[in-house]
Amino acid sequence: MLQQAQRYARTFQNSPFSFGEYKIPFAFSTNGTIIWFQDLRHPLNRSRKVAQFHTPSALMEFLARNEDETRAWLKSNTDYNEGLRLYQKQAVQATEKALIDRKSRMLIAMATGTGKTFTTINTIYRLMKSNYAKRILFLVDRKALAAQAVSALASFEPEPGLKFDKIYEVYSQKFKKEGFEEGEQFDPKILPNEYLTDPKSRDSFVYVCTIQRMGINLFGKEGMFDTREDDDADKIDIPIHAFDLVIADECHRGYTASEDSKWREVLNHFDAVKIGLTTTPAAHTTAYFKEIAYRYDYERAMREGYLVDYDAVKINSEITINGVFLKEGEEVGLKDTDTGQLTFDILEDERELVATANESDWTAPDRNRKVVKEIKKYLLAHEEERGHFPKTLIFAHNDLPHRSHCDQLINILRDEFNRGDNFVQKITGSPTVDRPLQRIRELRNRQSPGIVVTVDMLSTGVDIPKIENIVFLRPVKSRILLEQMMGRGTRLCPEINKDHFTVFDCFNGTLLEYFRKITGISAEAPIKATRTIREIVDDIANNVDAAYNTSVLVKRMQRIAKSITLESRAQFTYILEGADIADFAKDLPQRLHKDWQGTIKILKKESFLDICENYQRAHKPFIIAEPAVDIVSSERVFRAKDGSELRPSDYIKEFEESVRKNPRAY
Repeated sequence: MLQQAQRYARTFQNSPFSFGEYKIPFAFSTNGTIIWFQDLRHPLNRSRKVAQFHTPSALMEFLARNEDETRAWLKSNTDYNEGLRLYQKQAVQATEKALIDRKSRMLIAMATGTGKTFTTINTIYRLMKSNYAKRILFLVDRKALAAQAVSALASFEPEPGLKFDKIYEVYSQKFKKEGFEEGEQFDPKILPNEYLTDPKSRDSFVYVCTIQRMGINLFGKEGMFDTREDDDADKIDIPIHAFDLVIADECHRGYTASEDSKWREVLNHFDAVKIGLTTTPAAHTTAYFKEIAYRYDYERAMREGYLVDYDAVKINSEITINGVFLKEGEEVGLKDTDTGQLTFDILEDERELVATANESDWTAPDRNRKVVKEIKKYLLAHEEERGHFPKTLIFAHNDLPHRSHCDQLINILRDEFNRGDNFVQKITGSPTVDRPLQRIRELRNRQSPGIVVTVDMLSTGVDIPKIENIVFLRPVKSRILLEQMMGRGTRLCPEINKDHFTVFDCFNGTLLEYFRKITGISAEAPIKATRTIREIVDDIANNVDAAYNTSVLVKRMQRIAKSITLESRAQFTYILEGADIADFAKDLPQRLHKDWQGTIKILKKESFLDICENYQRAHKPFIIAEPAVDIVSSERVFRAKDGSELRPSDYIKEFEESVRKNPRAY
């Protein structure tokens, strides 16, 4: 126990040190699994859990550092960068106050478009200048955001005529040239591995890195949730004191429990101060970072004129809301999602295509055409009124091979607007998109493209002030994600006299209405990762909550039975000693009760576990419902004082009611 180590520290003989009642500066305690550490030099220093023991060189570095002096510098030096807006200065001050108060974790919540990165770079500069932090890790979750952060650091001028990267070193992982703005004069430096593996007290630098790459560096590629952008990364030995400060940008992200786990593992490895940056605080981020040191939300930013408000347009599509009912004798297209081969079939019976499976299992081309035509009216009216075409970002349902909703929309949009292929572009992580970082740069800096279709690649972090329309043609089940997607339109852009942006809710307004009723601080937790059948069987065999896990396995096997091919069903029957998989699942609780050992022996067979993971799924073609005719309409709505969406007629009624109640105000 740490108390025992503290007792030893009080009674240590012949020590050259004296820190109040303690005769040594540092104390460790471990039970062989968990390690606790405390800096005993100041009575207010809190004990903390660390991932490893500190190296002797790390302890020598701690001993040489005068934290009281750095805190005194932060208190006394109030000369902040003149480029900071008032709320940005307040955010820097709030961060410094938390550090002065010896907080080691904090969350900075600032609305998209309010200069979160610029504010953070100002904080970094002051912490480095005060010697509070020398080695800083700036974590992002995509290379596009890493490139953006490196660019922002290089362009920041903390002192007249002197750029940040001329005062302190700025390093990054590898970027392709197209990741940066045209005309930039700097060349991003790649961090030498020895800066990670053998950190020195003399080094002062900022390292911008994706959390995926750092995860690979720390733990290897196995189990990492995304390694596509970091295929050149390898596991290396990084001590826990490699950084003094870790900044986690967009830390609300991590939509599954496995991602959240890796995100935490990376942060937990380093014994450093951790600052999370977010626009939308979520349960898992506030739980980790403990407290929100500073908040500047969208409503306040909009009210104070730093962000623009939005109008909403409801697009009502009967097919989107109700699905499709096909009659006997109608012809539909059937596309093989593996090969892309298209065949046609005549329905021999009536068939209902449910709305929730739209663009996943089936598509109605007429629906997409008519929705695009309806949106087109608003875009052309804007162009005629304001003299420029409004940059428009469309969120599609998916970009899957041979049934891509993105590709279908791209073709329809190019036909409708007839302004050439470059006018309508797709930006996704698909291999069919060449140089996505360059496509993002073109969207930001050039007149064309005017319309971009994406799924989620542009949902967060990317700064494109000229966007004036956000179109939701995909369902969104997360408030965090919705706010991030809408945040693409909130930025000011004086160049085009932008005073608002427009949100097109293609679900008849239900998307905005649903999330309006949810509180501003999301309580959403990451989606739980699904356990494997191997894990479930192991728990049953070890009698870990056996009744519950048996019911889970029954449901999982019944699900397999509903989607399995005849060949795999026969394999199951052989492995299950003559029993059909559905019957075996139904009788499993009784089998375990009557013959526990024999049934467990079957469940633990490698052949059973292997086929559960690799059984052949019955091939289900993607249905193209050409005969389905949609009815699409739209109406512009306004935001009331409570944030609800009103039709024009409702708005007039509310205005009349306001005049009646407050005649003197008018």
